Amino acid sequence: MTVKASIVLSSAVATEPMQARIDAALNSALEDKRLVGAVVVVARRGEIIYRQAAGLADREAGIPMRTDALFRLSSVTKPITSAAAVALVAQGRIGLDDPIARWLPEFQPTLADGTRVTISVRQLLSHTAGLGYGFLEAPGGGAYARAGVCDGLEKASLTLDENIRRLASAPLLYRPGTDWGYSIATDVLGALIARVCETSLSEAVERLVCEPLGLTDTRFHVVDHTRLTAAYLNDDPAPRRMKGVEVIEVFENTAGIRMDADRALDDNAYHSGGSGMIGSAEEFLTLLETLRQGGGALMPASLAKEMGTVQTGSLELANWPGRGFGLGFTVLSDPQAAQAPESVGTWRLGGAFGHSWFVDPVQQLSVVAFTNTAFEGMFGQFTVDLCNAVYGRLEDRS
Repeated sequence: MTVKASIVLSSAVATEPMQARIDAALNSALEDKRLVGAVVVVARRGEIIYRQAAGLADREAGIPMRTDALFRLSSVTKPITSAAAVALVAQGRIGLDDPIARWLPEFQPTLADGTRVTISVRQLLSHTAGLGYGFLEAPGGGAYARAGVCDGLEKASLTLDENIRRLASAPLLYRPGTDWGYSIATDVLGALIARVCETSLSEAVERLVCEPLGLTDTRFHVVDHTRLTAAYLNDDPAPRRMKGVEVIEVFENTAGIRMDADRALDDNAYHSGGSGMIGSAEEFLTLLETLRQGGGALMPASLAKEMGTVQTGSLELANWPGRGFGLGFTVLSDPQAAQAPESVGTWRLGGAFGHSWFVDPVQQLSVVAFTNTAFEGMFGQFTVDLCNAVYGRLEDRS
Protein backbone atom coordinates (compact mmCIF):
# COMPACT_ATOMS: atom_id res chain seq x y z
CA MET A 1 0.00 0.00 0.00
CA THR A 2 1.29 3.46 -0.92
CA VAL A 3 0.57 6.00 1.80
CA LYS A 4 0.74 9.75 1.24
CA ALA A 5 0.10 12.57 3.66
CA SER A 6 -3.45 13.26 2.50
CA ILE A 7 -4.42 10.35 0.29
CA VAL A 8 -4.17 6.58 0.33
CA LEU A 9 -3.84 4.72 -2.96
CA SER A 10 -4.12 1.01 -2.35
CA SER A 11 -3.32 -1.53 -5.01
CA ALA A 12 -5.80 -3.72 -6.83
CA VAL A 13 -5.77 -5.52 -10.17
CA ALA A 14 -7.35 -4.29 -13.38
CA THR A 15 -9.85 -6.55 -15.06
CA GLU A 16 -8.02 -9.00 -17.28
CA PRO A 17 -9.58 -7.50 -20.43
CA MET A 18 -8.47 -3.97 -19.45
CA GLN A 19 -4.96 -5.09 -18.57
CA ALA A 20 -4.66 -6.97 -21.83
CA ARG A 21 -5.89 -3.97 -23.82
CA ILE A 22 -3.44 -1.55 -22.17
CA ASP A 23 -0.59 -4.03 -22.60
CA ALA A 24 -1.51 -4.34 -26.29
CA ALA A 25 -1.52 -0.54 -26.75
CA LEU A 26 1.92 -0.29 -25.15
CA ASN A 27 3.36 -3.22 -27.10
CA SER A 28 2.01 -1.90 -30.39
CA ALA A 29 3.61 1.52 -29.87
CA LEU A 30 6.94 -0.07 -28.91
CA GLU A 31 6.96 -2.63 -31.72
CA ASP A 32 6.04 0.04 -34.29
CA LYS A 33 8.91 2.15 -32.92
CA ARG A 34 6.60 5.03 -32.10
CA LEU A 35 7.73 4.97 -28.46
CA VAL A 36 11.06 4.08 -26.87
CA GLY A 37 9.75 3.65 -23.32
CA ALA A 38 6.77 4.43 -21.12
CA VAL A 39 5.24 4.18 -17.65
CA VAL A 40 1.46 3.85 -17.37
CA VAL A 41 -0.43 4.03 -14.08
CA VAL A 42 -4.22 3.77 -13.73
CA ALA A 43 -6.32 4.34 -10.60
CA ARG A 44 -10.02 3.53 -10.16
CA ARG A 45 -12.03 4.44 -7.07
CA GLY A 46 -8.84 5.32 -5.21
CA GLU A 47 -7.01 2.08 -6.02
CA ILE A 48 -4.10 1.66 -8.42
CA ILE A 49 -5.34 -1.05 -10.73
CA TYR A 50 -2.58 -0.91 -13.35
CA ARG A 51 1.10 -0.05 -13.06
CA GLN A 52 3.51 -0.92 -15.86
CA ALA A 53 6.91 0.14 -17.13
CA ALA A 54 7.67 -0.87 -20.71
CA GLY A 55 10.46 -0.37 -23.22
CA LEU A 56 13.72 1.42 -22.52
CA ALA A 57 14.58 4.42 -20.38
CA ASP A 58 17.83 4.82 -22.31
CA ARG A 59 17.97 2.93 -25.60
CA GLU A 60 21.65 3.57 -26.31
CA ALA A 61 22.72 2.37 -22.87
CA GLY A 62 20.23 -0.52 -22.92
CA ILE A 63 18.60 0.60 -19.65
CA PRO A 64 15.06 -0.74 -19.20
CA MET A 65 12.24 1.52 -18.11
CA ARG A 66 11.27 1.35 -14.43
CA THR A 67 8.05 2.40 -12.73
CA ASP A 68 9.80 5.08 -10.68
CA ALA A 69 11.60 6.59 -13.67
CA LEU A 70 11.96 10.36 -13.76
CA PHE A 71 10.77 12.41 -16.73
CA ARG A 72 11.04 15.98 -17.96
CA LEU A 73 7.46 17.00 -17.25
CA SER A 74 7.13 19.93 -19.68
CA SER A 75 3.46 21.04 -19.51
CA VAL A 76 2.62 18.43 -16.90
CA THR A 77 4.18 21.13 -14.71
CA LYS A 78 1.15 23.36 -15.31
CA PRO A 79 -1.37 21.47 -13.11
CA ILE A 80 1.23 21.31 -10.33
CA THR A 81 1.89 25.06 -10.42
CA SER A 82 -1.85 25.69 -10.74
CA ALA A 83 -2.55 23.54 -7.68
CA ALA A 84 0.06 25.57 -5.76
CA ALA A 85 -1.74 28.79 -6.70
CA VAL A 86 -5.14 27.41 -5.68
CA ALA A 87 -3.58 26.22 -2.41
CA LEU A 88 -2.66 29.87 -1.77
CA VAL A 89 -6.29 30.79 -2.49
CA ALA A 90 -7.34 28.19 0.09
CA GLN A 91 -5.01 29.83 2.61
CA GLY A 92 -6.54 33.23 1.93
CA ARG A 93 -3.26 34.65 0.65
CA ILE A 94 -4.54 35.42 -2.85
CA GLY A 95 -7.97 35.57 -4.50
CA LEU A 96 -8.93 34.10 -7.85
CA ASP A 97 -10.23 37.43 -9.10
CA ASP A 98 -7.51 39.59 -7.57
CA PRO A 99 -5.45 41.67 -10.03
CA ILE A 100 -1.99 40.18 -10.39
CA ALA A 101 -0.43 43.67 -10.38
CA ARG A 102 -0.94 43.61 -6.62
CA TRP A 103 2.03 41.22 -6.40
CA LEU A 104 3.68 41.81 -9.78
CA PRO A 105 3.46 45.59 -10.25
CA GLU A 106 6.19 45.44 -12.89
CA PHE A 107 4.13 43.04 -15.04
CA GLN A 108 1.61 45.28 -16.79
CA PRO A 109 1.60 44.47 -20.51
CA THR A 110 -0.74 46.54 -22.65
CA LEU A 111 -2.95 45.89 -25.64
CA ALA A 112 -1.47 46.54 -29.07
CA ASP A 113 -2.85 50.10 -29.01
CA GLY A 114 -1.16 50.84 -25.69
CA THR A 115 -4.27 50.44 -23.53
CA ARG A 116 -3.45 49.28 -20.02
CA VAL A 117 -5.69 46.48 -18.74
CA THR A 118 -6.14 44.37 -15.61
CA ILE A 119 -5.20 40.67 -15.50
CA SER A 120 -6.58 38.43 -12.73
CA VAL A 121 -5.24 35.29 -11.12
CA ARG A 122 -8.18 33.36 -12.60
CA GLN A 123 -7.27 34.54 -16.09
CA LEU A 124 -3.71 33.28 -15.69
CA LEU A 125 -5.00 29.90 -14.49
CA SER A 126 -7.53 29.60 -17.33
CA HIS A 127 -5.24 30.96 -20.10
CA THR A 128 -7.57 33.87 -20.86
CA ALA A 129 -5.02 36.57 -19.89
CA GLY A 130 -4.16 37.67 -23.44
CA LEU A 131 -0.80 35.92 -23.49
CA GLY A 132 0.61 33.41 -25.98
CA TYR A 133 3.68 31.27 -26.57
CA GLY A 134 6.68 32.05 -28.73
CA PHE A 135 6.43 28.65 -30.44
CA LEU A 136 2.93 29.56 -31.66
CA GLU A 137 4.05 32.76 -33.36
CA ALA A 138 4.36 32.93 -37.15
CA PRO A 139 7.44 31.42 -38.82
CA GLY A 140 10.42 33.60 -38.04
CA GLY A 141 8.87 34.70 -34.75
CA GLY A 142 6.95 37.75 -33.60
CA ALA A 143 6.87 40.07 -30.61
CA TYR A 144 7.94 37.35 -28.16
CA ALA A 145 10.95 36.42 -30.27
CA ARG A 146 11.94 40.07 -30.64
CA ALA A 147 11.70 40.53 -26.86
CA GLY A 148 13.80 37.40 -26.25
CA VAL A 149 11.06 35.59 -24.30
CA CYS A 150 11.87 31.97 -23.43
CA ASP A 151 9.02 29.44 -23.52
CA GLY A 152 10.66 27.42 -20.73
CA LEU A 153 11.77 24.33 -22.64
CA GLU A 154 15.24 25.46 -23.67
CA LYS A 155 18.33 26.48 -21.72
CA ALA A 156 18.52 30.22 -21.28
CA SER A 157 20.82 32.34 -19.18
CA LEU A 158 18.13 34.49 -17.64
CA THR A 159 16.08 34.57 -14.45
CA LEU A 160 12.35 34.07 -14.08
CA ASP A 161 11.96 37.76 -13.25
CA GLU A 162 13.89 38.76 -16.37
CA ASN A 163 11.80 36.48 -18.57
CA ILE A 164 8.62 37.97 -17.14
CA ARG A 165 10.01 41.49 -17.69
CA ARG A 166 10.65 40.65 -21.34
CA LEU A 167 7.18 39.18 -21.67
CA ALA A 168 5.63 42.36 -20.26
CA SER A 169 7.23 44.37 -23.06
CA ALA A 170 5.27 42.46 -25.74
CA PRO A 171 1.66 43.50 -26.44
CA LEU A 172 -1.20 41.30 -25.29
CA LEU A 173 -2.89 39.28 -28.04
CA TYR A 174 -6.41 40.20 -26.87
CA ARG A 175 -8.19 41.90 -24.00
CA PRO A 176 -8.05 39.56 -20.98
CA GLY A 177 -11.19 37.50 -20.53
CA THR A 178 -12.42 37.89 -24.13
CA ASP A 179 -10.62 34.95 -25.73
CA TRP A 180 -8.57 31.85 -24.93
CA GLY A 181 -5.04 30.90 -25.94
CA TYR A 182 -2.63 28.27 -24.67
CA SER A 183 0.15 30.33 -23.21
CA ILE A 184 3.07 31.16 -20.98
CA ALA A 185 0.55 32.41 -18.40
CA THR A 186 1.54 29.64 -15.98
CA ASP A 187 5.09 31.00 -15.91
CA VAL A 188 3.65 34.36 -14.85
CA LEU A 189 1.57 32.50 -12.28
CA GLY A 190 4.78 30.92 -11.01
CA ALA A 191 6.37 34.34 -10.59
CA LEU A 192 3.31 35.47 -8.64
CA ILE A 193 3.47 32.41 -6.36
CA ALA A 194 7.15 33.06 -5.65
CA ARG A 195 6.43 36.72 -4.89
CA VAL A 196 3.56 35.90 -2.51
CA CYS A 197 5.61 33.24 -0.71
CA GLU A 198 8.76 35.40 -0.70
CA THR A 199 10.80 32.37 -1.81
CA SER A 200 11.87 30.78 -5.07
CA LEU A 201 9.10 29.09 -7.03
CA SER A 202 10.80 25.76 -6.32
CA GLU A 203 10.58 26.25 -2.55
CA ALA A 204 7.00 27.50 -2.80
CA VAL A 205 5.79 24.47 -4.79
CA GLU A 206 7.56 22.13 -2.40
CA ARG A 207 5.81 23.69 0.59
CA LEU A 208 2.40 24.11 -1.01
CA VAL A 209 2.09 20.83 -2.95
CA CYS A 210 4.94 18.36 -2.65
CA GLU A 211 5.44 18.22 1.12
CA PRO A 212 1.71 17.97 2.00
CA LEU A 213 1.37 15.04 -0.44
CA GLY A 214 4.67 13.35 0.42
CA LEU A 215 6.05 13.83 -3.09
CA THR A 216 9.84 13.45 -3.15
CA ASP A 217 10.52 12.99 -6.88
CA THR A 218 8.61 16.04 -8.12
CA ARG A 219 10.99 18.99 -8.22
CA PHE A 220 12.50 21.70 -10.43
CA HIS A 221 15.72 19.66 -10.39
CA VAL A 222 16.62 16.00 -10.89
CA VAL A 223 16.63 14.24 -7.52
CA ASP A 224 18.24 11.05 -8.86
CA HIS A 225 20.16 11.18 -12.13
CA THR A 226 20.22 7.37 -12.40
CA ARG A 227 16.44 7.37 -12.84
CA LEU A 228 16.20 10.21 -15.39
CA THR A 229 15.10 8.89 -18.78
CA ALA A 230 16.71 9.92 -22.04
CA ALA A 231 14.61 12.09 -24.36
CA TYR A 232 13.66 11.06 -27.90
CA LEU A 233 11.91 12.62 -30.86
CA ASN A 234 9.79 10.67 -33.34
CA ASP A 235 11.60 10.06 -36.61
CA ASP A 236 11.69 7.51 -39.43
CA PRO A 237 12.35 4.61 -39.07
CA ALA A 238 12.67 5.04 -35.28
CA PRO A 239 12.76 7.85 -32.72
CA ARG A 240 16.09 9.66 -32.52
CA ARG A 241 17.73 10.84 -29.33
CA MET A 242 17.41 14.58 -28.73
CA LYS A 243 20.69 16.46 -28.92
CA GLY A 244 21.09 20.13 -28.09
CA VAL A 245 18.33 22.54 -29.05
CA GLU A 246 15.67 20.95 -31.23
CA VAL A 247 13.32 23.31 -33.07
CA ILE A 248 10.13 21.45 -33.96
CA GLU A 249 7.16 22.87 -35.85
CA VAL A 250 4.41 21.29 -33.76
CA PHE A 251 1.67 23.11 -35.67
CA GLU A 252 1.82 24.23 -39.30
CA ASN A 253 2.93 27.78 -40.07
CA THR A 254 4.35 28.43 -36.62
CA ALA A 255 7.82 29.35 -35.39
CA GLY A 256 8.28 25.95 -33.80
CA ILE A 257 8.96 24.87 -30.25
CA ARG A 258 12.54 25.02 -28.98
CA MET A 259 13.33 22.03 -26.77
CA ASP A 260 16.57 21.17 -25.02
CA ALA A 261 16.64 17.95 -23.01
CA ASP A 262 19.75 19.15 -21.18
CA ARG A 263 17.77 21.95 -19.52
CA ALA A 264 16.76 19.43 -16.85
CA LEU A 265 20.44 19.05 -15.94
CA ASP A 266 21.08 22.78 -15.63
CA ASP A 267 20.85 23.76 -11.97
CA ASN A 268 20.84 27.42 -13.02
CA ALA A 269 17.79 27.12 -15.29
CA TYR A 270 15.03 29.43 -14.12
CA HIS A 271 11.96 27.81 -12.60
CA SER A 272 9.37 27.67 -15.37
CA GLY A 273 5.93 27.18 -13.81
CA GLY A 274 4.61 26.03 -17.15
CA SER A 275 7.20 23.45 -18.14
CA GLY A 276 10.23 23.21 -15.87
CA MET A 277 9.64 20.34 -13.45
CA ILE A 278 10.91 16.76 -13.32
CA GLY A 279 8.90 13.94 -11.77
CA SER A 280 7.53 10.42 -11.81
CA ALA A 281 4.23 9.01 -13.05
CA GLU A 282 2.91 7.67 -9.75
CA GLU A 283 3.65 10.89 -7.88
CA PHE A 284 1.71 12.88 -10.47
CA LEU A 285 -1.13 10.38 -10.15
CA THR A 286 -1.13 11.13 -6.40
CA LEU A 287 -1.74 14.82 -7.13
CA LEU A 288 -4.53 14.02 -9.61
CA GLU A 289 -6.23 11.65 -7.19
CA THR A 290 -5.93 14.19 -4.38
CA LEU A 291 -7.74 16.77 -6.49
CA ARG A 292 -10.32 14.26 -7.75
CA GLN A 293 -11.09 13.13 -4.21
CA GLY A 294 -11.67 16.67 -2.95
CA GLY A 295 -8.32 18.38 -2.49
CA GLY A 296 -7.00 16.58 0.59
CA ALA A 297 -4.41 18.63 2.46
CA LEU A 298 -4.08 21.12 -0.41
CA MET A 299 -7.48 22.80 -0.58
CA PRO A 300 -11.17 22.40 0.29
CA ALA A 301 -13.41 20.36 -2.00
CA SER A 302 -15.07 23.53 -3.33
CA LEU A 303 -11.78 24.77 -4.79
CA ALA A 304 -10.79 21.34 -6.11
CA LYS A 305 -14.15 21.28 -7.88
CA GLU A 306 -13.54 24.79 -9.22
CA MET A 307 -10.27 23.64 -10.80
CA GLY A 308 -12.25 21.09 -12.81
CA THR A 309 -15.01 23.54 -13.80
CA VAL A 310 -14.98 25.22 -17.21
CA GLN A 311 -13.92 28.85 -16.81
CA THR A 312 -13.99 29.74 -20.50
CA GLY A 313 -17.73 29.69 -21.24
CA SER A 314 -18.42 29.12 -24.94
CA LEU A 315 -14.95 30.15 -26.10
CA GLU A 316 -13.43 27.65 -28.51
CA LEU A 317 -10.09 26.10 -27.60
CA ALA A 318 -7.77 25.88 -30.59
CA ASN A 319 -6.71 22.25 -31.18
CA TRP A 320 -9.03 21.00 -28.39
CA PRO A 321 -12.53 20.65 -29.88
CA GLY A 322 -15.26 19.83 -27.40
CA ARG A 323 -13.27 21.07 -24.41
CA GLY A 324 -13.20 24.14 -22.21
CA PHE A 325 -10.49 25.16 -19.78
CA GLY A 326 -10.59 24.98 -16.00
CA LEU A 327 -7.96 26.21 -13.57
CA GLY A 328 -4.90 24.47 -14.95
CA PHE A 329 -6.18 21.95 -17.51
CA THR A 330 -8.85 21.26 -20.14
CA VAL A 331 -12.32 20.04 -19.19
CA LEU A 332 -14.42 17.93 -21.56
CA SER A 333 -17.79 19.44 -22.45
CA ASP A 334 -18.72 17.60 -25.67
CA PRO A 335 -17.39 14.03 -26.05
CA GLN A 336 -18.78 13.76 -29.57
CA ALA A 337 -16.94 16.87 -30.77
CA ALA A 338 -13.79 15.65 -29.01
CA GLN A 339 -14.27 12.12 -30.40
CA ALA A 340 -13.51 10.77 -26.94
CA PRO A 341 -15.00 7.93 -24.84
CA GLU A 342 -14.47 9.96 -21.66
CA SER A 343 -17.32 11.33 -19.54
CA VAL A 344 -18.39 14.97 -19.62
CA GLY A 345 -16.24 16.83 -17.10
CA THR A 346 -13.07 14.80 -17.73
CA TRP A 347 -9.82 16.75 -17.16
CA ARG A 348 -6.93 16.36 -19.59
CA LEU A 349 -3.64 17.90 -20.65
CA GLY A 350 -0.26 16.64 -21.83
CA GLY A 351 3.44 17.36 -21.97
CA ALA A 352 5.63 18.06 -24.99
CA PHE A 353 8.37 15.62 -23.97
CA GLY A 354 5.83 12.81 -24.44
CA HIS A 355 3.16 12.67 -21.74
CA SER A 356 -0.61 12.38 -21.52
CA TRP A 357 -3.02 12.10 -18.63
CA PHE A 358 -6.72 12.37 -17.87
CA VAL A 359 -9.09 12.25 -14.91
CA ASP A 360 -12.70 11.13 -15.33
CA PRO A 361 -14.52 12.17 -12.12
CA VAL A 362 -17.72 10.40 -13.17
CA GLN A 363 -15.93 7.06 -13.51
CA GLN A 364 -13.62 7.85 -10.53
CA LEU A 365 -10.73 7.19 -12.88
CA SER A 366 -7.25 8.69 -13.22
CA VAL A 367 -4.76 7.70 -15.92
CA VAL A 368 -1.14 8.84 -16.27
CA ALA A 369 1.08 7.87 -19.20
CA PHE A 370 4.61 9.26 -19.13
CA THR A 371 6.83 8.39 -22.10
CA ASN A 372 10.28 9.51 -23.21
CA THR A 373 9.18 10.08 -26.81
CA ALA A 374 7.91 13.37 -28.26
CA PHE A 375 5.37 13.80 -29.63
CA GLU A 376 3.80 10.34 -29.86
CA GLY A 377 3.38 10.22 -26.11
CA MET A 378 1.51 13.53 -26.04
CA PHE A 379 -0.90 13.40 -28.98
CA GLY A 380 0.02 10.38 -31.12
CA GLN A 381 -1.96 7.23 -31.84
CA PHE A 382 -0.73 5.76 -28.56
CA THR A 383 -2.80 8.27 -26.59
CA VAL A 384 -5.91 7.29 -28.51
CA ASP A 385 -5.22 3.57 -28.15
CA LEU A 386 -4.56 3.92 -24.43
CA CYS A 387 -7.78 5.83 -23.80
CA ASN A 388 -9.80 3.26 -25.74
CA ALA A 389 -8.02 0.46 -23.89
CA VAL A 390 -8.92 1.92 -20.50
CA TYR A 391 -12.60 2.37 -21.32
CA GLY A 392 -13.16 -0.75 -23.40
CA ARG A 393 -16.72 -1.96 -23.50
CA LEU A 394 -19.50 -0.20 -21.61
CA GLU A 395 -19.96 -3.18 -19.25
CA ASP A 396 -16.36 -2.71 -18.06
CA ARG A 397 -17.32 0.66 -16.55
CA SER A 398 -19.32 -0.67 -13.62
